[in-house]
Amino acid sequence: MMKLDDAMVTSQRDCNALSGFCSIQVWLIGMLIVGMTFPVAALSAETGSSPAYQLNRADEDYRYLHNPVRRSDPWDSLKYVPFNQAGSWYLSIGGEARERYEYFNRPNWGKAPQDNGYFLQRYFLHADLHLGEHARIFSQLQSSLEDGRRGGPRASDKDELDLHQAFLDVKLDLPAAGAVTLRSGRQELAYGSQRLISVREGPNVRQSFDGFRLMYRSGDVLIDGFVTKPAQTLRHVFDDGPDNTEALWGTYAVLPLPGLVNGKLDLYYLGLYRNKAAFDQGAARETRHSVGARLWRSVAPLDYNFEALYQWGSFGNGEIRAWTVASDSGYTFEGLPFRPRIGLRADIASGDEDPASHDLQTFNPLFPKGAYFSEAGLIGPANFIDLNPCLDLHLSSRHTVIFDWDFFWRESTHDGLYNNAVALVRSGKASTARYIGSMPQLQLIWDMDRHLTITTIYGHFFAGRFIKESGPGEDVDYLTTWLAYKF
Repeated sequence: MMKLDDAMVTSQRDCNALSGFCSIQVWLIGMLIVGMTFPVAALSAETGSSPAYQLNRADEDYRYLHNPVRRSDPWDSLKYVPFNQAGSWYLSIGGEARERYEYFNRPNWGKAPQDNGYFLQRYFLHADLHLGEHARIFSQLQSSLEDGRRGGPRASDKDELDLHQAFLDVKLDLPAAGAVTLRSGRQELAYGSQRLISVREGPNVRQSFDGFRLMYRSGDVLIDGFVTKPAQTLRHVFDDGPDNTEALWGTYAVLPLPGLVNGKLDLYYLGLYRNKAAFDQGAARETRHSVGARLWRSVAPLDYNFEALYQWGSFGNGEIRAWTVASDSGYTFEGLPFRPRIGLRADIASGDEDPASHDLQTFNPLFPKGAYFSEAGLIGPANFIDLNPCLDLHLSSRHTVIFDWDFFWRESTHDGLYNNAVALVRSGKASTARYIGSMPQLQLIWDMDRHLTITTIYGHFFAGRFIKESGPGEDVDYLTTWLAYKF
């Protein structure tokens, strides 16, 4: 049994933690309830007078609210608080509350505790202070909680209260040549389709980075350079420092392609250092360089996303040689009922060819989105081949149904199976089978208004030969539903 003194210390620590984030949560939930009582919120979404909220709330711009005619949303009084007559000095306040339930039947194909349902909560509160046209301070708090999961919270489930973003922007306008902005501090990074660098939206705790970012913007040309360390995800109050065992740096450019209607080209170089990286081959120090290109178009009826990447570097005493190729294309039938979109995603990423060799061929996805293939997160983007047909139906402007069926194989039968954090899930040494399994999934999205969204997902993973031969090989049922409110 726990000693009385230890119990009192633990209780005191928990009380101190609760005092920090509970007030924020109560305030946000109260704001959510008040906001839902305003019918004007739905009206503003229908008229299109207010823009959609961005994935990174720091990307939002509310200077348009300087015109009183544009103020139609009940939260506009908080989104734009001017301090001078010109409106160039202003404060913007916003937040988000997400309440989520997840259920696994036979998680990890029967290896983990069974029939596990649990609740996840996530709260954001941010303030964006613009000091004229050339300076800006942005800060954002995050509180992420977990309740009821057998085995306790995963690394990305719980962070009681911490500073998620806090940065200073200094902007310099270049006459007839765009603008350059230096961003310093803690910040979110997201590039391309977030296959490599993501805010990690799916999991309960999002990812941020400490460092510097230089941004050039001129029309459709966007060029970034950055040097950062990932912020740690620790469970208690204001304890997330920079992870000094890892570093991420690089440059990323988005360029228009005049020869392709609405087509764009991304070119990038990314560098990664990890003091100790673990793969099926073993664990060692990793320095990895990635160069890649992405050709994409997001405008209906035809959308596409093609990407190729090559990696090299060192892993302990060995050399890294890895690669990936990805495609995601679809066509939307605008004239048919429900505006169906038929799509196909096909991806492949290299795996290690010889675990007895010091050299490593396993692709590293760096900091990918948490829900890479699905919200279940059973499989991550390393040593895999996947083929994923899908069908989207827009039942109305607010209701969307998505059905897809993903099929998985190992690219190399000499390497194992990894999750989204590039952590080994199943060693490849126990089976020579290539086929991992398949997962059909049904997703329902209801955008009640501009602020409130309800999402429900059900998926069933059919375990393939590799899963059955490498350990427990049960099928997995997965169900999740969440309500998200933004203001």
